[in-house]
Amino acid sequence: MRVPTVPRFAPMKPPSAREDDGITAPTGPDGRESVVAAVRTALPEHRYDQSELTELIGDLCLAPGADRALLRRLHGASGVRTRHLALPLDRYAAIRDFGEANAAWMTAGLELGERALASALGAAGVSPSDVDLLVCTSITGIAAPSLDARLASRMGMRPDVKRIPVFGLGCVAGAAGLARLHDYLRGHRDDVAVLLSVELCSLTLQQRDDSAANLVAGALFGDGAAAVVAHAAHADDRRPGRPTVVATRSLLYPGTEHLLGWAIGAGGFRPVVDAGIPDVVTARIGPDLRAFLSTHGLAPDDIGVWLCHPGGPRILTAVAHTLDLPEEALLSARRALAASGNMSSASVLRILEDVTTGHPPPPGSWGVMMAMGPGFCVEFVLLRW
Repeated sequence: MRVPTVPRFAPMKPPSAREDDGITAPTGPDGRESVVAAVRTALPEHRYDQSELTELIGDLCLAPGADRALLRRLHGASGVRTRHLALPLDRYAAIRDFGEANAAWMTAGLELGERALASALGAAGVSPSDVDLLVCTSITGIAAPSLDARLASRMGMRPDVKRIPVFGLGCVAGAAGLARLHDYLRGHRDDVAVLLSVELCSLTLQQRDDSAANLVAGALFGDGAAAVVAHAAHADDRRPGRPTVVATRSLLYPGTEHLLGWAIGAGGFRPVVDAGIPDVVTARIGPDLRAFLSTHGLAPDDIGVWLCHPGGPRILTAVAHTLDLPEEALLSARRALAASGNMSSASVLRILEDVTTGHPPPPGSWGVMMAMGPGFCVEFVLLRW
């Protein structure tokens, strides 16, 4: 690793071998952990109240003179108060096709992505030339060369930086991306790994589409970018507020492909959001998370910090119900939803930033990051402060 502020040391002792806090902790297969050195979010400057967006979306998606009662109920029940958009409100009606929407995604995405990366690298004390792996995820636009290739060059990353552009994971990609950084760092103990999420959901809104899925998406989704800098845990690197990734689990549920995703056509990304998602969450997420925690000697009651992707009020209610969580457990997700909507893969990273830069939990606290996405799939990340 070429990070001057994080010298090389022997790998950290497995958590179960720590003697300073009196807590018996689980270990992975070899006890190796990775550290979240920094996470930072970048939001567009265009911020609007939900009521303003309700009328705009009505203008764009409904036929002239159509009844807006259902639309207004959806927006009122969304749990969203404000959102940030990639473009000013008056620009959306002028977008004529997918090509124009994707071009706007490229322009705004590069600017937001660079802001998020620069902020996270600066907070971690890492220069762009120190980055060994750059994972870039977005499900709201496409490009070749990809965003990561363009940003690596313009930000001064090394020509030999390893890049992994990811499309298709959707909302789960924030948690899954952090998990894949952890996987990489277990085998590359001296490297710096970075995750960048760029999600400009407003540019996927389908004009003149009054389907329930499009209206629900229009009520929930917002725009933003987030970046995470991570490296392997070393013996002296237990800084306050920096969580370590202890373990991860990915789960894909066969036969649920129809629940969530895009129907991609000439108009771009048409949302697929099935009303059965909360039922799957209730039936599967609780048992599967309990099983994951039990392999590490933990149960939901041992978790002090819940970092749940804010998919929407019904999703959060289903998660709380299936895990028998108190109301305040998912308060961070509900606050994020209210402040900026569902920013797809960037949302759970925004919540992680809020926790790490606000009032970090006491040392020794356990946390779980979880998110769901197309597939239908779920990712669990076990964290420890």
